[in-house]
Amino acid sequence: MSSHDSVQEPAHTPRRSKITPERAQELYTAVLDLLRESGYESLTMEGVASRTRCGKSTLYRQWGSKPELVVAALHSTRQMLLSHIDTGTLAGDLREAARVIGARSGRDTPLMHALSHAALQSPELLCALREALVLPELAAIDAMVRRGKERGEITEDNAGAEFVSAQLLGVMRARPLLEAKIADEAYLTRFVESAVFPSLGLDPATTGSC
Repeated sequence: MSSHDSVQEPAHTPRRSKITPERAQELYTAVLDLLRESGYESLTMEGVASRTRCGKSTLYRQWGSKPELVVAALHSTRQMLLSHIDTGTLAGDLREAARVIGARSGRDTPLMHALSHAALQSPELLCALREALVLPELAAIDAMVRRGKERGEITEDNAGAEFVSAQLLGVMRARPLLEAKIADEAYLTRFVESAVFPSLGLDPATTGSC
């Protein structure tokens, strides 16, 4: 991290709200793209300014530092990718979750890897990363499992139910490290049917497909 990125503008410099929401979103998108391409340590305010044709002084006035800009970018992109899923069965929900997560893994996995090390050293960055990419999906998967219990598809005391979200989201991080491949839709579907279903007592042969 360069000294320019870690040191804020002088305290007496006022922050101004001259950037429109649309322009801010363009900047946030550029920040996340640069993170995916080069990682957190290589990201600089100069690089963001160059990519977006925005004055570096404007970035500092608005956000103060690189960490603040990255946190703002993460908060702006919080998405509820799985919250709409409700196929009527737990097996159908998990298959659809595998499809949706797999379709996004090419973008979300590089971003998670780019920020993981830096986030462990910055509570604010870690919180933003969790709120943007992790917690919404955890809540959605837990809701799928809860509905499955309410419908009687799995028992209330099912031992595997606690770990479904950890399995699904964890394998996204693990496959690139183990096999140098993204956990895409096909892989996640096989994983759900071969690893998650058995832990829940669901039989892929009798649950059909979504």
